[in-house]
Amino acid sequence: MRATMLLAEVHAVLGHGSVALPLAQEMRAFFVGRDTPDWELAFTHAIYAHAAHAACQIAEYRSAYQQAVVALEAITDKEDRSVVLKTFSQIPKP
Repeated sequence: MRATMLLAEVHAVLGHGSVALPLAQEMRAFFVGRDTPDWELAFTHAIYAHAAHAACQIAEYRSAYQQAVVALEAITDKEDRSVVLKTFSQIPKP
């Protein structure tokens, strides 16, 4: 599923929303609601937000962006947070 997450992010960065969003939906369904490390949950929300933005799904994008902000704040390890922030910083701000 991590490969699916990476594919969703690559397609979102390239602006291929119609490809990115279904991949992001699949990986989000997998990671949310199970025992997922804090950093991985933050990646999940961030990449889903990016894919939704690329697909012009503005309401989903804004919701996921806010979930990513909350998830980022919950990351306990500073180094993990730093890594996730590199991806998060590529997402346009609402």
